[in-house]
Amino acid sequence: MTRPVRTPASELDQLPDRDPQETAEWRESLDAVAAEAGPRRAAYLVRRTVEHARHSGLAVPSLLETEYVNTVPTAAEPELPGDPEMETRITAWNRWNAAAMVTRGSRYGVGGHIATYASAAWLYETGFQHFFRGKEDPERHGSGDQLYIQGHASPGIYARAFLEGRITEENLDHFRQEAGGKGLPSYPHPRRLPWLWEFPTVSMGLGPLSAVYQARFNRYLEHRGIKDTSRSHVWAFLGDGEMDEPESTAALALAAREQLDNLTFVINCNLQRLDGPVRANFKIVQELEAQFRAAGWNVVKSLWGSAWDELIALDTTGALLRRLREVPDAQFQTYATRDAGYIREHFFGADPALAELAKRLSDAKIAECFHTSRAGHEPRKVYAAYRAAVEHRGAPTVVLAQTVKGWTLGPGFESRNANHQMKKLSGKEFRAMRDLLELPIPDAKLDDELVPYAHPGADSPEVRYLRERRAELGGPAPARTVHPVALPAPADRPFAALAKGSGNQEIATTMAFVRLVKDLMRDKETGRRWVPIVPDEARTFGMEALFPSAGIYSPLGQTYEPVDRDQLMYYKEAKDGQILNEGITEAGAMADFTAAATSYATHGEPMIPFYIFYSMFGWQRTADQFWALGDQLGRGFVVGATAGRTTLTGEGLQHADGHSHLIAATNPAALNYDPAFAYEIGVIVKDGLRRMYGENPEDVFYYLTVYNEPKQQPAMPEGVEEGIVKGLYRFNRGSVQNPENPDADVPRVQLLGSGTAIHWVLEAQRLLAEEWGVAADVWSATSWGELRRDALECDAAALRGEERTPYVTRVLQDAPGPVLAVSDWMRQVPDQISQWVPGDYSSLGTDGFGLSDTRENARRHFGVDARSVTVAALARLARRGEVKQETVREAAERYGLA
Repeated sequence: MTRPVRTPASELDQLPDRDPQETAEWRESLDAVAAEAGPRRAAYLVRRTVEHARHSGLAVPSLLETEYVNTVPTAAEPELPGDPEMETRITAWNRWNAAAMVTRGSRYGVGGHIATYASAAWLYETGFQHFFRGKEDPERHGSGDQLYIQGHASPGIYARAFLEGRITEENLDHFRQEAGGKGLPSYPHPRRLPWLWEFPTVSMGLGPLSAVYQARFNRYLEHRGIKDTSRSHVWAFLGDGEMDEPESTAALALAAREQLDNLTFVINCNLQRLDGPVRANFKIVQELEAQFRAAGWNVVKSLWGSAWDELIALDTTGALLRRLREVPDAQFQTYATRDAGYIREHFFGADPALAELAKRLSDAKIAECFHTSRAGHEPRKVYAAYRAAVEHRGAPTVVLAQTVKGWTLGPGFESRNANHQMKKLSGKEFRAMRDLLELPIPDAKLDDELVPYAHPGADSPEVRYLRERRAELGGPAPARTVHPVALPAPADRPFAALAKGSGNQEIATTMAFVRLVKDLMRDKETGRRWVPIVPDEARTFGMEALFPSAGIYSPLGQTYEPVDRDQLMYYKEAKDGQILNEGITEAGAMADFTAAATSYATHGEPMIPFYIFYSMFGWQRTADQFWALGDQLGRGFVVGATAGRTTLTGEGLQHADGHSHLIAATNPAALNYDPAFAYEIGVIVKDGLRRMYGENPEDVFYYLTVYNEPKQQPAMPEGVEEGIVKGLYRFNRGSVQNPENPDADVPRVQLLGSGTAIHWVLEAQRLLAEEWGVAADVWSATSWGELRRDALECDAAALRGEERTPYVTRVLQDAPGPVLAVSDWMRQVPDQISQWVPGDYSSLGTDGFGLSDTRENARRHFGVDARSVTVAALARLARRGEVKQETVREAAERYGLA
């Protein structure tokens, strides 16, 4: 007697069952199938039933993993349009020139990658010939598709541009040799080749993340009525090894949740990363399928080439599909390098049914299937997958395309663990490649020391066909096209309000910035182009007033009644909302910022993003994305709120930011400011709008730090605008009243303060004058970084024989006494200017780890409070003999510092 299978408890036990007998009968039927036909048959029936239920519109969970076969069956593949033979010839030329370019460059030791493009050539060519829309397509309104090219595949893209006539043989010969102005960057770098590349992608993981948010930003522009992007599609080409990066999959749920069917990931699954197999003991395709399906994506697997059709048709028992699912990737790579005898023994020999199937196959057939026949190498298979992707609605699609890394490069390259590091082919390997690709290159040319580039001719059928296809698809791709659009300067009223100061009211500079932007968003001409971006800290920054007026972007609008609807500043989501509130993800917010900051090029629509983040959780967390932003020539305002190491009372070490300005100083595209007063913010933002959005826009972005410490904001003194922008100006002059000898000289010191440190410096100015008879001039250092940038430019000019004095040297050269710089940052931040400050220079800062305490105690701990500044100033004067050493000891004891 067979014991009945006991069904474990599940969440379904909590649901009412209106017919338990019927339920029991279904279970018994399944048990009977398992007993009579075996568990595999039972599992097959369950999977087909679930699949049928989903296709019938029933709400059942989808399977996370399907068989290890192509999603689009051979019988359902659409016909490949165009001229397949012509496209094969074009791809052959591109393969040759990509390999030749890297091989020729190896003479100079500059490196390069051959194997990646060799595996992915048809993934790109099928897109270029049939799918990728250019910016000249009138149906795309100048936006076209956005292509995120896998970084290591760049040689193939250059080879295609060479065939088109967009770059020359001289350019190819300067691959990775850019200093002379004729070279090609190693990877997609818009800053280095701004007419070709749109997106920097070789910092692995950032491409997938950026692509998701670019697709989302396209929808944002459409929903807000800025531009019709409904026919623009985002294509991201990725490596299976790249998907190990956490950023690669960080935004999958967002893409599915917002139904971004304008987005397709194409993952080149050649089963290899840089050192070896991606999943040696597992299967990366199946893992990725489950991950993407679980996130809500449409998954299209394109794994096996046409040679496998016969094998799969012969598999009447399912043994072949079971074996394909169980063989780990590393073993399959081994099959790709072994002869048919090995494969018969180790693959087919694992199952009697497979052994019988193998008897019907020739050695040549087995070798073809296991060595080269992958769907990613067959344009018809790739076309079928891409067609399925672009026609799917309601979710983004990932195409998992299986290839052989190093395909067509010969047995020394194909599927070898070391092929990512192999930089050149031998003459023998080029001959074999020539024969395989059937290229008309005579042996005589291959006898030269340098393998030649090959081109069928500018008026050849191949080139004409290529150009005709691109013309039909809307022009060349990839391509970055900028049509300058100058934005009118906003009205002066918002800036004038900050220039007046706050009177007796105390406001933090964070609030001053938010008020300014809120007013600028009301501007009739440019207000709608502002894109506020915040990673779930808007209330911390006092931005909740923007919620009801600007709205938080959501493609669904607001499908619920917010709990605070009866309040003035309620939480309002809207389909045309202006604010991008990303939740707790600085990486997502930064990807948003990049998409908005580069919209002037991607869509011809300049947007003004400002990304405001909490303390150190900007540069420290996402500095790599800031570099990508600079590479992509992004423009906008980045705001580090609640800045500094001592202004965050009680938050402690992880929140106490004393180093972001130092990280930011490493980025050449970042203009970094640490304003002390509200009016300085106004001047800096106004200058930023002019430089980034005026008649001659610059490819820079602004980084401002603002503080959460309420202070009375003074009115702007006259004539300080230039100094604010350049980075330094004298805020006031110190004086000392000596009734006994009014004409006597008094010691004098120059105090430089940035950000909130200006208030400690002003208090120190008072203490020095009233208690120690020392006069101090106070300077507001709005940008240590801009002072250094100017000085470096002067140094560079000197090498050209030009005489230029750095601004910081010029303004301080006649200022008497030692210079003491103070900030809420580590001393390396103000020390950036030390070598150009004339005379005696020293600094105070917040070096070390942060801590939780009151502002006063934290500043005393770091030695930057007003009394510490006072003692430090006296010490500098004592070293010069202008005050007695006893005075320094007395001050230290009086202030409790001794």
